[in-house]
Amino acid sequence: MSENEIKNQINLKQDEISKIEEEFKGKSSSIKNEVEGEYNPKINEKNSKLKAEQERFDEAIAKAVEWNAKKKELKISLKGLKKESSTLIKEKKKTLDLKLKETNNEKNTKIKAINIEIKALQKKLTDLEKASTA
Repeated sequence: MSENEIKNQINLKQDEISKIEEEFKGKSSSIKNEVEGEYNPKINEKNSKLKAEQERFDEAIAKAVEWNAKKKELKISLKGLKKESSTLIKEKKKTLDLKLKETNNEKNTKIKAINIEIKALQKKLTDLEKASTA
């Protein structure tokens, strides 16, 4: 083989390589378009759902923070109200006991005075009965 023939064969092989590269470049582009066509709508749909869910999640977090703050406020309020209620119940019992004791003392004082009068009258009756039998 002559030098020109060898160079010619080399050029033919390089042309063959260029054709193969062009062919696979086209195939690669076609495959890329096919895969993008298949997956891009699905990805876009999922990204849209992801965005919506992220917004709902962020809203839920914001509401949770708000409700936690409200929970803390209400817990403090409830604690105060429970304490006030307990204090009022104790004051009611104390006042009731005191008033009942005062009423009972007043009743006992009046009954004692009447019992003294009854004893005095019984003594007079006994004295009258002794005087009439004597």
